[in-house]
Amino acid sequence: MSEFRGSQNYVASEELMRAVNIAMVLQKPLLIKGEPGTGKTMLAEAISQALGKKLIIWNIKSTTKAQDGLYVYDVVQRLYDSQFGGEGVDDIAKYVRLGKLGEAFTAEEQVILLIDEIDKADLEFPNDLLWELDRMEFHIPETGETVTARHRPVVIITSNAEKELPDAFLRRCVFHYIEFPDKELMAEIVRGGLMSVDMGQSEAGRSLGLGYLDTMRFIVIPQAFKNILPSLGNEFITLFKDTSLVSAIGGTELVYYAEAVGGKTYQYMFPYLGIAVIYLVFVMILTWLLGLLERRLRQSDRR
Repeated sequence: MSEFRGSQNYVASEELMRAVNIAMVLQKPLLIKGEPGTGKTMLAEAISQALGKKLIIWNIKSTTKAQDGLYVYDVVQRLYDSQFGGEGVDDIAKYVRLGKLGEAFTAEEQVILLIDEIDKADLEFPNDLLWELDRMEFHIPETGETVTARHRPVVIITSNAEKELPDAFLRRCVFHYIEFPDKELMAEIVRGGLMSVDMGQSEAGRSLGLGYLDTMRFIVIPQAFKNILPSLGNEFITLFKDTSLVSAIGGTELVYYAEAVGGKTYQYMFPYLGIAVIYLVFVMILTWLLGLLERRLRQSDRR
């Protein structure tokens, strides 16, 4: 089996690459935790690109049930066809549609299955998937068919740590927490973004008569910036949130003033609640602006 060593557009730490490779060797799901924006979803895309395997994404919502990922039996359509004389009503398999997990099981080749933001679902959701992820099979009672995985998919599960996952589920996963990148990794991300721009772009700029600086300014750097924007933007937001720690060393900051107000009035709740709202508003605005900029830059990919 091929090892994952990162990709052209994704710079992974040694610990992360080791966790991915261990999960593939042990044939266990890889559970990735971390704050929003640390590149959890992009990891699955990078693995798919590096290993040359198809990526199947199952986006989890608060209303998602484990059954949705296996199959859906469209009983309403069958009832409609039976009332209005539709053909093949007796063929129940006609009304069974496989979910994302079912698609991964029945794929002709091994695929990468991303179960994205599993912590959004209810508490029983992970436990409901234990059998399927262990045995790599599930049963369809309506047709009497048992769907068994032709090739065991590489399962990547992401979580924003909004709620704790069951211990029984955690014991069946290889776990890794993605930290925000340090200065060395940030430098590597910038270098990776520059290297991700195809060499033909620079050659095209030179053929148009542009010099090295103009080629970098008008062609290479704008494309590289689009690739590294998510990491740089989220790092900036994290640094902004961490300014609240300045008060721990006596720095003059919102939390410092809140402590001062609380010391005079003996009411700490309202000052702390007020600065929490201020930070929330600023972070939401910065996150919205970052998303807006990413969508604007992504428009060129659809042209």
